[in-house]
Amino acid sequence: MAEGTKADPWELRTPPGTSSYTIYRDDETAPPVLICQVGSTTLRYDARAIDDLHEWLRAEGGWIDLGAADEKKEPAPGTVEAWGRSPENPIGGWYGLRNGYRGRFGMYLPPLLELLGLAEVTHEARNNKMRAI
Repeated sequence: MAEGTKADPWELRTPPGTSSYTIYRDDETAPPVLICQVGSTTLRYDARAIDDLHEWLRAEGGWIDLGAADEKKEPAPGTVEAWGRSPENPIGGWYGLRNGYRGRFGMYLPPLLELLGLAEVTHEARNNKMRAI
């Protein structure tokens, strides 16, 4: 498995398997960030998202819809995407850090948790879900 560094990023596919992207962790920033490269687009998420999302999934105890949505689109309630921007989550809002590109939390974080052995993710054409391991 890759190290998840800039020199050796994790190579992932979206839950439906339609797109590939990379993520690596940058601990030199404050707070540490996850850099997600999707084609020519760079997204940044607070690295606490890994542990926080895993804990939330464990507390929920079952399958949760991913509900991936762009920043300007309202996510479905109760989804991973909605939790990733909720004032109720541990950081009190968006895990996405780059204004205009803060969405898609429910698309790009679940495969990373799956790769790290923290969650299971379904891989259907649509309406994917995840749960903690």
